[in-house]
Amino acid sequence: MKKQLQNLLKRALDELIEQGSDGADLAAGEIRIDHSKDKAQGDFATNIAMVLAKRAGLAPRELASLIVAKLADADYLEKAEIAGPGFINFFMSQDANATVVQRIIDEGKAYGCDSVGAGQRVLLEFVSANPTGPLHVGHGRGAAYGASVANLLRAVGFVVDCEYYVNDAGRQMDILATSVYLRYVETDKFPDNGYKGEYIFAIAGQIKGVKKADIFANVRADEKDGGDKEAHIDDLIKNCKEALGSDYQAIFGLAIDNILNGIKADLSVFGVKYQQWFSEQSLIDSGLSKTTVEKLQTSKNIYEKDGALWFKTTDFGDEKDRVVVRDNGLPTYFASDIAYHRQKFERGYDKIINIWGADHHGYIARVKASIKALGFDENKLEILLVQFAHLYRGKVKMPMSTRSGSFVTLKELCAEIGEDAARFFYILRKSEQHMDFDLQLAQSKTHENPVFYIQYAHARICSVLAKEDGAAKADLSLLNNDYEQALIKQLNRYKGSVQSAALGYEPHILAYYLRDLAADFHSYYNNCDFLIKDKNLQNSRLTLIKATAQIIKNGLGLLGVTAADKM
Repeated sequence: MKKQLQNLLKRALDELIEQGSDGADLAAGEIRIDHSKDKAQGDFATNIAMVLAKRAGLAPRELASLIVAKLADADYLEKAEIAGPGFINFFMSQDANATVVQRIIDEGKAYGCDSVGAGQRVLLEFVSANPTGPLHVGHGRGAAYGASVANLLRAVGFVVDCEYYVNDAGRQMDILATSVYLRYVETDKFPDNGYKGEYIFAIAGQIKGVKKADIFANVRADEKDGGDKEAHIDDLIKNCKEALGSDYQAIFGLAIDNILNGIKADLSVFGVKYQQWFSEQSLIDSGLSKTTVEKLQTSKNIYEKDGALWFKTTDFGDEKDRVVVRDNGLPTYFASDIAYHRQKFERGYDKIINIWGADHHGYIARVKASIKALGFDENKLEILLVQFAHLYRGKVKMPMSTRSGSFVTLKELCAEIGEDAARFFYILRKSEQHMDFDLQLAQSKTHENPVFYIQYAHARICSVLAKEDGAAKADLSLLNNDYEQALIKQLNRYKGSVQSAALGYEPHILAYYLRDLAADFHSYYNNCDFLIKDKNLQNSRLTLIKATAQIIKNGLGLLGVTAADKM
């Protein structure tokens, strides 16, 4: 319908151009058509008169009047009106609006899909939490958001590969391995900076035949003893490696394998699937991390200072230069990230999207700097930030610290409220907004719980259709009361909502749409009968609610939520 209106406006503008009135330049590019937000303002609106007014040398309302006067008669258009500073509102005919019902029935689960992405290849990286512990509820927001964005992009024609970057190298992994060993030897001198969760005991319990050595000799004092906890844990790591030899690497591998396998299982249950799991260690083993630093040295983007190698990120807009190789010869996390992004770009994707926690905001400039320094187009990379999610049980805020071991896992959350509620609630806010996750609301069976409200609408429709399904074809002109017209107009908004949610990386737009659609259906259900004596009208109404159920199922599916048949 938008395309029809765009063509209608294009013909009107062409006719005005042919008239050559006052030499007005009315050549337009893409003509924007939006759904009207207010029912009193029609079904669609355009701002084309306001866009072209200055170029045409006319007031927006004056140009809008000229355009409306040139609109050709169209059976799908009831009328066009000028509103506000120069908007043109379109009121579609009842028959035109109703055609969407049969299209939904005919296309089924494919309805709403588009080809605007034109097969462009996208690499979408999200979650990528360090494998130092189970995923907690804070990670769940990034998982739900990333998976929904991937589904939406695929729905509008992009080819999307989802990737998890596994930080399986570096100091945090050494802290993990050392923590596991210390639980294995059952010491009462556990470091302040170690990982303290119960899962560490579970991994330690799998160790067999490893000698129990005292690794506390000649270590600097811990924080609780007035020392530096970072220096203390570093000394413990060094002693652990020296004392255990090859057994240390076995414990290191055991710890990562256990945690990573748990992460994979939890994400799978949560409905999140990845095409690739990319290992940070592979960058080191392949030499890519080293050769990437050498490449930047050759291009004179790296200099030596105090025995360390520094990347001149300030040349590319960063606030200060960054270390890529420490004075002890070990690469930093940033060095691995540079190599990883080099590898991403060399895979030939049209678009690369990183979904990061909001605490990584300061990291964006340096990563963009490295991409530009390597000769890639940094505009191909988009970084989306996800704010923290705070979990509440009533008025009590739940902790989420992996290091302290005091947190609610994503697995526990799903067990308590279900995967559907978790997936839906996580994407109810814009990703950059802080979110308070209300456990009690997510478990409630009231209209205030949006996922229950939407699923209940689908279940109600299934209950009606189970008694008597509608015919494949129906006389849709019979659907003329206010509730039916409101529901039909809402169905017409689905495609636009999917496209807006996909291209803006904003799945909450689709969530809000589905809630509005459910509200229109519930109003219809509460005010009209479906199984009636007039079989023609009955078939028409059943066809309408069948189309509504299809849209609810399609939309929820894109958000990773099931459409319940019974509740």
